[in-house]
This record gives sequence, C-alpha cells and structure tokens, in this order.
Amino acid sequence: MEEDGAVGLAGAFGALAEGILWVLQNIAMAFVNFGYAITHPQLWLDWSNKEAIMRFVYYGGSVEFFFVVFTAFLVLTAVGLWRNSFMWGCVRVLEGLANGLGRFFAWAGLLMVLQQVIIVFLQRIFTRPDISIGFGIPLQFDISWWAEELKLYNALVVALCLTYTFVQGGHVRVDLIYSAVSYRAKRIIDMFGSLFFMMPMAVLIWLYGWFFLWRHLIVPNPSASDTLDRLLNKSRALRWNVETIGFSPNGFTAYFLFKILLVAFCGLIFLQAIAFFYRSYLELKEGEESEGKYLDKDVLDAGEDAYDHAEF
Repeated sequence: MEEDGAVGLAGAFGALAEGILWVLQNIAMAFVNFGYAITHPQLWLDWSNKEAIMRFVYYGGSVEFFFVVFTAFLVLTAVGLWRNSFMWGCVRVLEGLANGLGRFFAWAGLLMVLQQVIIVFLQRIFTRPDISIGFGIPLQFDISWWAEELKLYNALVVALCLTYTFVQGGHVRVDLIYSAVSYRAKRIIDMFGSLFFMMPMAVLIWLYGWFFLWRHLIVPNPSASDTLDRLLNKSRALRWNVETIGFSPNGFTAYFLFKILLVAFCGLIFLQAIAFFYRSYLELKEGEESEGKYLDKDVLDAGEDAYDHAEF
C-alpha cells in the first residue's frame, strides 16, 4: 500500500515537472515564434493565398499565440517592476485606449435612438416600405433591415464601451466583503481578480469566439481541434462564405459583425485586466496617496447629477 502511494506521489511530481517544463519551453519558443511571424508576414497576412488565411485562423486561437501574448505580459511586467514609471505608462495607455473607444462608440446609443425615431416616423406617417441613405450610390434596404440593424448599435455599446465603463467605475457591484477590508487588502483582491478571473475569462471566450467567427466567414469550417496541417489541407477547398442570413426575409444581413465584436470584446477585457493588475500593484506599493493616480474619469458639469456605481 505504501509502495502504491509512493508511486502515485512520484507520478504526480513527474507530471508537475513535465507541465512546468512544457510552460518554460513554450515561453522560450514565444520569442522565436514572434520573431518569425513579424519577419514573414506574407505567410499569414497575404490573404490572396488561401494557406495564409488558414494560418491566420489557426494561430489566432493557438497555444503559440497564447504564449506570445503571455510572454509579452511577463516581459512588460518585469520591466515595470524594475521601472515603475514604465508600468504607470502602460496603465495610462491601456486606460486611455478604453476611455477613447468608450467615449467614441457611446455615440452609437444616440444613433440608435435617432434611427428608431426615423423608422417610426417613415413607417407610420409616410408608410414607406424602405429607407435609402447616401449620396451617389445610396444604401437602400427594407424597413425591417434597419429595424434589426439597431441591434448592432447596442452591440457596439456593450462590446466596445465595457472597459470604458470599468475604468469609470460604472458597473454595478455586489459587495459583501470588499468595502469592509483595508486599503492593502482591496489592492490584493484587485490583483487576484485581474489574474484569476478577468484574464482567464477573456481567454476562454476568445477561444470560443475566434472559431465561432471564422465558421461564419469561410468554408470548409475550421474547428478548434484542427491541427495546422489539417487546416492547410482544407485550404485547397477554401472559399469565402460570409454569413448574410437575417432573422426575417428582409432583415439585417451582417450578423458576422457581432462575431467580430465578440472577439474585440475579449481582447479589450484582457488588456484592461493587465491595466487593472498594474494599477492595483502600483497603488499597493505606493500607498493610499497614489489611489486614482492618472485616472482619467469623466467630470460632470455644474447642475448634473453624479452617478458612480450601485452597490448592494
């Protein structure tokens, strides 16, 4: 019995050692893979070549791509630990990206309202069956197409303004512990949440969303389980087959845009997780006086009601 336990323990340690070695090997190979990719862009960016398209599809959801991103995060973190000013710079750039995208695409909410008003006005007052917009070559679709297209504005706000709302502190929070703990404990919780909740969630949704996107753009359909060689074999029969099916006969025909937004949504969450981890670490190291340092929050004009976030 003791011998079986010793063998099992040795096997567990052996598997752990193999796992650590595999991670280290992939981190080392990330430098090689990244260097090869940027010195041979034609292999994955020349989309006149069907094999290049399949390479792009494969590597976008591959282990190699994950470790390139992960290794870049490790390198940036190491430099930031050495030079805190560099880490603050990363925070400002990443939060600036979130704020810039959010403030721009928040206008999609206004467009959604205006378009809905136009649809109701033309449909009820003028009983028009379609709407034509544009100069020279007009964009003309049935009323039902424009009505379903309103969902795209909503998707733009959700996918591209989510990290902006996070930076601004606008998400609803269910707080049972966080408000009662010390300043240092809050920063530790934030760091833990960034590494073990935000990043893994973004990676998992990316892996699903990436192949979900490409299955609606090309045939033969790629699969997450396909090897590179199998995808290259499929490339011989590759052709573009962009999804154009609406929910109604004359409905919105560009639902592939929602799949693109899903992938963009994951990328923005991952980048914001890095920014939040860095900010939490720096605020932990520098103390309470650094809380909110360089934080670009929207300022309300006189007479406007402030809204931060709801807590329960």
